[in-house]
Amino acid sequence: MNTAEIKILIADDDPDILNFLKYNLEKEDYWVYAALNGADALKMALKIVPHVIVLDVMMPGMNGVDTCKAMREFEALRNIPIAMLTAVNQPETEAACLAAGANDFITKPIRPKLLLSRIQSLLPNDLLEGSTTNFKVGNLEVDTERYEVITNKRKVDLPKKEFELLQLLISKPGKTYRRDEIRENIWRTETLADDRTIDVHVYNLREKIGDEYIKTVKGVGYKLDY
Repeated sequence: MNTAEIKILIADDDPDILNFLKYNLEKEDYWVYAALNGADALKMALKIVPHVIVLDVMMPGMNGVDTCKAMREFEALRNIPIAMLTAVNQPETEAACLAAGANDFITKPIRPKLLLSRIQSLLPNDLLEGSTTNFKVGNLEVDTERYEVITNKRKVDLPKKEFELLQLLISKPGKTYRRDEIRENIWRTETLADDRTIDVHVYNLREKIGDEYIKTVKGVGYKLDY
């Protein structure tokens, strides 16, 4: 599917921000729908069933967190990726958004290239035209086909689980993965993987690739950012 067939719904009570986001996404040929409040965003989402939803947190009336919760109550919207926009970059705000069912958390001011990258990272793989095996964030490079990791031009050897964990995190930079998501993706049916196991693997990864990449979202999980 090309971008012209991908529907994105954005809700923000600031018309200037809304127009800015709409302009930059439409430049990439996305089909963009806009709403100025949470109630209208919910109605529009149920009508069009977009591929990605972007909600401002601090909207009057029905705020972004409440809108996200309301959307998750409908079967048609339950699995739609939702990103939250906020000028309040605090762990508790991010935790509240993720608890409401959001998939990502983007702080203002918004950089167009970062927004586009985050939107693309939220899209299901089957909507993208081909998938990449090479990922790069800062000076960190991962080639999933060759099973190679390079950081600061230095090759790093990782055990299988650590590599799979890094692959998961770098495949969608900025996305916070809850511990249960990590467990489901990496350890699957293995019963010995508890939160401590995940934390140890993250600690080991940080020791090997540098501690500037993997961020802790307190009480929630981990994300890869730079």
